[in-house]
Amino acid sequence: LYNNMLQSLFDSQVSTLGFTILVLFIMFLILFKSIKVALIALISNIIPISVIFGIMGWLNIPLDVMTITIAAIAIGIGVDDTIHFIHRFKEEFKKDHNYVNSMRRSHESIGYAMYYTSLVIIMGFSILVLSNLIPTIYFGLLTVITMITVLIANLLLLPRLILIFKPYEKLKDKNKWM
Repeated sequence: LYNNMLQSLFDSQVSTLGFTILVLFIMFLILFKSIKVALIALISNIIPISVIFGIMGWLNIPLDVMTITIAAIAIGIGVDDTIHFIHRFKEEFKKDHNYVNSMRRSHESIGYAMYYTSLVIIMGFSILVLSNLIPTIYFGLLTVITMITVLIANLLLLPRLILIFKPYEKLKDKNKWM
């Protein structure tokens, strides 16, 4: 009965993650009005989930009721940070149309808020490592690792992807003619 429940949970998680990624892409597309920005945002949210499931596979940590919820936590917090950073970056980019300066100003403003929020969440979930129940320890440890990868993805990978793909060139050109 327990194995059937876990198999059902695993199948549900795979289909739910696929649906969630599709909905996220559509939401990013509507929110940012750019396929390029939506793809950049999606990549920076898929990487932490992939990393945590890779770590779980590498360490032979089984998927159970506790560990399977980690992807939902990663998506929830990662999406929030991604939206905040991209919105701040776009506002900063409007000032001087310089990608590097916009990234620096974004890090100096919203980057600190993202860092401290993630740090508080990491400290909160790290308390679970002191539990006597092994699944709770896994949940706490894996959530801490997930939050660290989400923070790295949103403070390092996301700005780097924006600098590489330069999705706001149209905004730059549009303002030249005004």
